Amino acid sequence: MNGETLFPRKRTVVAPGAVHVPGWLPVDRQRELVEACRSWARGPVPIRHTVLPGGVMSVQTVCIGWHWQPYRYSRTADDVNGARVAEFPDWLVELGRTALVAAYGAAEVEADQGYTPDTALINFYDGAARMGLHQDKEERSGAPVVSLSIGDSCVFRFGNAETRGRPYTDVELTSGDLFVFGGPARFAYHGVPKVYPGTADPATGMSAGRLNITLRETGLPG
Repeated sequence: MNGETLFPRKRTVVAPGAVHVPGWLPVDRQRELVEACRSWARGPVPIRHTVLPGGVMSVQTVCIGWHWQPYRYSRTADDVNGARVAEFPDWLVELGRTALVAAYGAAEVEADQGYTPDTALINFYDGAARMGLHQDKEERSGAPVVSLSIGDSCVFRFGNAETRGRPYTDVELTSGDLFVFGGPARFAYHGVPKVYPGTADPATGMSAGRLNITLRETGLPG
């Protein structure tokens, strides 16, 4: 799955409001993001396996801007060490806005120039990690979620807003891919049933594992 593909992958509308843009992030930008994520993973709130009511997530997560814990946002990581999470940088806001244009087109995004993501959930998957089908619904804003993938490829399962079952579409996400879901797809169930170990390009700074950065607008005050 590494290397150049014989037939370049094209931008795909997976469902109304859900768009896959393959290879959107150049390698040098991926490497910059990896270094930023490594810094955030060291603290002030370190990366951890989130404890859910039904068990412990196999994915490791660190948050910036706002801290997510089941099932709410706060400025401090009360389920980890009580520290205030790192600030959400302006350059990441701009990256989110640029990603929205790449997915939806400048004309369609023009009315949403106020898009201002203020939190990121950064998930690290080793070869055995999975993410069950779930909805992103703790946000008060209905603004789109911007998802960036770096490192190992994975199967991204994108479903519907009504049930965890079918219909759903399996999309292969590779390093540098952008996936945006908003509008009628904003609260669709989605998850990662499989990661493909050994598919990461070391040039990105990720020799193993998958990094997923999701930018969100919480709609929370302050």
